[in-house]
Amino acid sequence: MKTLNLLVLRCRDVEAARRFYELLGMTFTKHRHGTGPEHYAQEDERGVFELYPAGDAPADTAGVGFGVPEVEEAFARFESAGFSPKPVRETQWGRSFVVRDPDGRRVEIKQQA
Repeated sequence: MKTLNLLVLRCRDVEAARRFYELLGMTFTKHRHGTGPEHYAQEDERGVFELYPAGDAPADTAGVGFGVPEVEEAFARFESAGFSPKPVRETQWGRSFVVRDPDGRRVEIKQQA
C-alpha cells in the first residue's frame, strides 16, 4: 500500500467517536451521499477519514494509527478526557501509546519523526 487516502470507520456512537478523534486535532463536517446515512468526514491533502453509523455491521474490527508532533501532549489530552490510554513507551519504531476509541478500536498514537 503506497498511499492511504480513505479510511471509513463504522461507529456505534458517531458523536462520541467524533469527539474522540477531534482530540487528535481533526475537524469534521457532516456529509450525506445520496440516500446514504449522515456521517462525519475529515478531509485534507492526504485523504478522507469518515465516521459512519455502524448499523448492523460490527463496529470494533478496525485499528488505526496516527502520528502526532508531541506524544506526551496527546497522551495528556486523552487521559484528561477519560479515555485511559496505556502508558507512553519507547519502541523500535519510536515513542507511542495505545488508546481505545469509543467503539473499542485500538488506536496507536506515535511521535512523528
